[in-house]
Amino acid sequence: IQLTQPTSRKGVGDDAAVIDNAHKRTLVTTDLLLEGIHFDLVYVPMKHLGYKSAVVNFSDIYAMNGTPQQITVSLGISNRFSVEDIEEFYAGLLLACETYGVDIVGGDTSSSLTGFTVSITCIGIADEEQIVYRSGAKDTDLIYVSGDLGAAYMGLQLLEREKRVFDKSNSKEFQPDFAGKEYLLERQLKPEARKDIVKMLAEHGIVPTSMIDVSDGLSSDILHLCKESHVGCQLFEERLPIDYQTAMMAETFNMNVATVALNGGEDYELLFTVPLHLHDTMAELSGIHLIGHMTKAENGSYFVTRDGQAMELKAQGWNHIPESSREEEA
Repeated sequence: IQLTQPTSRKGVGDDAAVIDNAHKRTLVTTDLLLEGIHFDLVYVPMKHLGYKSAVVNFSDIYAMNGTPQQITVSLGISNRFSVEDIEEFYAGLLLACETYGVDIVGGDTSSSLTGFTVSITCIGIADEEQIVYRSGAKDTDLIYVSGDLGAAYMGLQLLEREKRVFDKSNSKEFQPDFAGKEYLLERQLKPEARKDIVKMLAEHGIVPTSMIDVSDGLSSDILHLCKESHVGCQLFEERLPIDYQTAMMAETFNMNVATVALNGGEDYELLFTVPLHLHDTMAELSGIHLIGHMTKAENGSYFVTRDGQAMELKAQGWNHIPESSREEEA
């Protein structure tokens, strides 16, 4: 595997990788993906899984205002997977690394009795003064989000619906109905990390006061910022960026599209805050949307509907620990 980053001194082939970050700060993040929990191989192609597994890690580094440099990849593989399956996974992984300029510098593989397991650690760099934490928001800051929300969740609902139809059909000639829904499928199966947004903000000299990627859902993730920054917030329904396909699919499934945007998750957009005085500068930038503002902590965190009702925000997005497990721990 060819190394492309100057910080990658030694990669695959030794007992450990060697990385030289000189005067930069090192950022490290890890994601664990389990078959049946985080992905379903009935409808997720191995190449797409490889791509997505890498990108979700890159997204965490960008959410810290850093640049991903290297990854290590560890796989647990059961005997139902062929060599070709693993090659497809790595093809997607390598494509993501080539797209974002990241080196694979190591990893491990093991046999598994429980399907397919992916663990990726991503290493990034940033200047100390450029690192953005969840804890820096002030009670007068403006709240922005990149892209649009809810599409990945509706893509998942579409895939799950067609899987149920397939299970009932018992036909090898079954063809899923995905016509006109390509955007939703792409957002679910092949998401992109918002490197472009980080670059745009840097080009305009803007360092957010706090930032997070929208992986668990807008409501959950804005509450993470509020908790770490000791502030409250107000989000406005009329300002939520929602794609037309997302809205139409939500109607098809009889779902409230605002609820989908708030709680869906896996958007991997960047949610961040900036000082109020940057409002006019931010208005000139493309690809980002003003969706609310921070408040004092004692004012709470609320979602204001189109008709002016203020509803308390709750963390109802993706939860990594099942309810039964939390009850057992209690």
